[in-house]
Amino acid sequence: MAQYAYEEESRYELIGGEERMMTQPAPNHNIIASSLHRIIGNYLHGKKKCKLMGEVDIFFDADNHFIPDLVVVCDKKKIHPNGIYGAPDLVVEILSPSTARYDRYTKKDIYEKFGVREYWLVNPKDKSIEVYHLTDGRFQPDDIYHAYDEIEWSMLTEKEKAREKLKLKVSLYDDLEVDVAEVFEDMV
Repeated sequence: MAQYAYEEESRYELIGGEERMMTQPAPNHNIIASSLHRIIGNYLHGKKKCKLMGEVDIFFDADNHFIPDLVVVCDKKKIHPNGIYGAPDLVVEILSPSTARYDRYTKKDIYEKFGVREYWLVNPKDKSIEVYHLTDGRFQPDDIYHAYDEIEWSMLTEKEKAREKLKLKVSLYDDLEVDVAEVFEDMV
């Protein structure tokens, strides 16, 4: 059996002045990122104002340099050859056991501080997307959107079904709604 040797570039984020090595994402992480990239990318195709990017370097200040899973940037002056300087309009972080605490607390606070307009925490384990909108300089929870398979859905009461939101309205656009089930449909 042939073995392949290659050198992988080490990637790290700078969070509060501390280097944090990035781990190799799990397959479901990549599947979700690809689904979101396709859904949002198809919507943005042909629209010149905003750009969708995955795993791009975001520079906030000397102590905070992140590499989120997906971002949408509508101010082209922030886009430079080596990354984004300043707050993207939308940031998506896909949670993993090793990053969840940073994504949910530390990075969320920094995204809020620097003016990210919308922030998503995507949880592969429970097939949910937790959404925050920036209002008066503070992140306010919008909702938690879930994907259900047929069996899970059938186990909910009618009252529970009525409360569930299965489509996520992206606040940056009047006409972009994301079907949450589509985000998680190809997971292994």
